[in-house]
Amino acid sequence: MSVISLDGLNILIDNLEEGVLFLDEERRVLAINKAAMDMFGRDDEHFIDEICPSELVGSSCTQACDQRGYCSLAKTDDDGRQARDIELRRPDNTTLFLRMWAMSLAGSVGRAHCAIVLKNRTLERQLEEEVSERLRLGGLIGHSLPMQELYKQILRAAVSEASVLIEGESGVGKELVSRALHENSNRDKGPYVRVHCAALAENLLESELFGHARGAFTGAETARAGRFEAADGGTLLLDEIGEISPQIQVKLLRVLQEREVERLGENKSRKVDVRIIAATNQDLAAMVRAGKFREDLYYRLRVLPLRVPPLRERREDISLLASHLLNTIVQRGHGGEVRFSAQAIQLLEAYHWPGNVRELSNVIEYAMVYVTGMEILPHHLPQEVQASPEAQKVQPGIAPPEPWISGSKVVPAMPEESRRLGLTRYYHRPSAAEEKTAILQALEETGGNKTAAAARLGMSRTTLWKRLKKYGLLQGQAGS
Repeated sequence: MSVISLDGLNILIDNLEEGVLFLDEERRVLAINKAAMDMFGRDDEHFIDEICPSELVGSSCTQACDQRGYCSLAKTDDDGRQARDIELRRPDNTTLFLRMWAMSLAGSVGRAHCAIVLKNRTLERQLEEEVSERLRLGGLIGHSLPMQELYKQILRAAVSEASVLIEGESGVGKELVSRALHENSNRDKGPYVRVHCAALAENLLESELFGHARGAFTGAETARAGRFEAADGGTLLLDEIGEISPQIQVKLLRVLQEREVERLGENKSRKVDVRIIAATNQDLAAMVRAGKFREDLYYRLRVLPLRVPPLRERREDISLLASHLLNTIVQRGHGGEVRFSAQAIQLLEAYHWPGNVRELSNVIEYAMVYVTGMEILPHHLPQEVQASPEAQKVQPGIAPPEPWISGSKVVPAMPEESRRLGLTRYYHRPSAAEEKTAILQALEETGGNKTAAAARLGMSRTTLWKRLKKYGLLQGQAGS
C-alpha cells in the first residue's frame, strides 16, 4: 500500500543533498533531481532521454559498462547495490569527486531499470589529501592513523561555528587541539581565550567568566569584563569543564542559549559572539547519568565531539614526538647536540605512558639531566621506563651498551639503526692493543681504583673485570 503520493515523492527526491537519476534499460535518463543537475554543472532539463549524462563519458563508470551497454553498477551484489568512486569533469573544467551507487529497479518502477545515487565527496577528498602526509597540525605532532583521523576531524570542525567538546586523558594535548581548531577557523584573527575551570574557586570562576560590576563583592573596586567578553569575535576554551559547579552550569547554559552575558552585580545583558570549545579528561556522559552534570548543557557543548587518542594508541608517533621534544629542549639552551640510541627509543615505544605526551616530555627532561655524551642510552631514562613490564617483553634484562675505546677516549656505541643501515665505516672499533693500553692508562691515573677507572673508561665495573681477565691484567691489581 502506498504511503506517499507521487508528487510527494518527487518533492522529497528533489530536496535531497544527494543527486538521483533514474535510467531505463538502455541507460537513457528518465528523471533527474536538482542536486544531480548541480553536480553535473547544468541547470536545464536536457538530460532527459540522454544516454547517460555526457559528463560521465570516459569516466571509470562508463568504462566499466559491458558491450551490451548494460550499466555495470546495476549488477548488484548481496546487499542490493554497488558503489564506485568517480571523478566528474564539469563544463566549467572543475572536477568533483563523487561516490556513486546504482540500484536495480527492473520490473518494479515503470520504465526505470536502475537508479543512480551520487554523493559529493570533494571536500572529504580534499581533507583526506591534505592530511594524508601531514606530520603536524598546529602544535600537534604525529603521522599515525589515529592522528591522521584527528587532523581530519579538526579541519572539518574548524569550518563550523558549533560548540566542540574535546575529550581525552590528562596530558594528551587537548589544549593543542583547541588551538588548532581556532587557528584553522574563520575566527583565527580574533582572540583565543582559555579558562582553566579547575584552577579557580566557584565565586572567582563566575567573576572570571562573566565579569563583574563595581562593588559587586568585597574588593571589586572597578568594573571588569569577563572572559566571554574578552573572547568576543574569537574562541573561548573552557578547560576541565567537568569541574564547574551546578550553579555555574546553569549560567553557562543560558549564555550558550542566549549568546549574552550578565556581569555579577548588573541586570544588563551584553551580547557576545564567541565560539565555545570545552575540554575534559572526565567521562561527562557518566557524570550526566550520575546527576553531577546537566544533560542539557552536555548536549549543548557536545555538538561536535573530538576524542584525542592516548599515546599508547599511537606508539608509532613516539619516536617523532621524542625527537621533536628533545630538539625543543636543546634549542632552549639546556644541552648540546644529543640524540636517542635505538635501545632508548625501543624502551620509549614499549612504555605504557599513563601521563601521555606530558609524561614523555618530563622523561626527556630527566634524560637530559643525566646524559653525559651525545646519545641518550637506556640507563639515562627513569627507572619506571626501564623496568616496565612492556619494556622487558621487548628486551628482557636490557643493559647499557658497552662503549668502544680509542686510546683514552670513549667513543659512543654504534646506534642500532646505523648498524642495520651498514654505516659501520663511520665508527672505529679499537684493536685489542689500543683497548689494553687505554685500560692500563686509566688504572695508572686512578691509582689502581677499578671503580674510578671503569667510570673514566665509560664502562661498567663488571665489563672492566672482564677486560682485565681477557688481557691477563688481574695479577697484581688491587683496589676496589
